[in-house]
Amino acid sequence: MKAYCFKCKAQQEVKNPKVVTLKNGRKATKGTCSVCGAKVSRMGVAK
Repeated sequence: MKAYCFKCKAQQEVKNPKVVTLKNGRKATKGTCSVCGAKVSRMGVAK
């Protein structure tokens, strides 16, 4: 799964993706950037 990394300013592959539930009940995927190691997140669940 890919997510936008604000540190790299590009779409990067997500390392160690985890599904989390936000306060409003929607699901999101959080993980780390495979290039720089920054935290990245994306709305929705990885397929």
